[in-house]
Amino acid sequence: MSGMADGQKGVRDVKSAARTVEVLEVLGGLEGEPVNLRELAERTQVPRSSLYALLQTLVARGWVRTDATGSLYGIGVRALLVGTSYIDGDLRVAEIKPYLDDLVADLGETVHFARLDGADVVYLLTRESKHHLRPFSRVGRRLPASATSLGKALLAERDDSEIAELLPDPLPRFTESTLDRAALQTDLAATRERGYAIEREESNVGVHCIGVALRYDGPVQDAISCSMPTARVTPEIQREAVERMLRARDEIERAALRWPTSQVSWR
Repeated sequence: MSGMADGQKGVRDVKSAARTVEVLEVLGGLEGEPVNLRELAERTQVPRSSLYALLQTLVARGWVRTDATGSLYGIGVRALLVGTSYIDGDLRVAEIKPYLDDLVADLGETVHFARLDGADVVYLLTRESKHHLRPFSRVGRRLPASATSLGKALLAERDDSEIAELLPDPLPRFTESTLDRAALQTDLAATRERGYAIEREESNVGVHCIGVALRYDGPVQDAISCSMPTARVTPEIQREAVERMLRARDEIERAALRWPTSQVSWR
């Protein structure tokens, strides 16, 4: 953990608060997989005695859940409630929702809206395809920006020095198609030239995605994507998806000029 709160230079972390946040972030990143005290202590570098007391407090308040034996821990329902309130209170989610509905109606494929958070993208909204074979909903999940069309569209809006500082080394790998740093740099150059990003089974085998950044603020933080099973993608289908996604981007950016300006400017 850093000795300074993010964005609050000169203000030191409160150790108990920092530990609480780290525990919740670790548990949230496990995507439902339970973990025991020893494993969690190793991941957080918090002494077991202190960690046990912290977990009991979080369990009592519903932020962490435990099994019948009290030996396994996972994220609790309170975390879901807070996450939902973030989405419910976000102006952009509400404004973009009808555009995603239109995209699903036109393309018949699953579409996502996500936001850059550090080196990851966080999925805030999904509209699912009506096809039996379709990518699963990712709302509330996070994936490395380097392995998704959403993230690559957003990274392409940044210069090489920003990207180098933002991304970990080495980049996380998910499939045989996940790009390394050199390949990612080449891919981002192509993304800038054509105006959209392509993911070819880089985060999930069998999934092909097209992503475009939404440039209604700076630095650019939000993007939308269309996800399709690779088996269903033809040159004609991809061309149609690209054209429709670019049109949606233009429509959203024009609409953003009319959005209420009274919303708090969060940082």
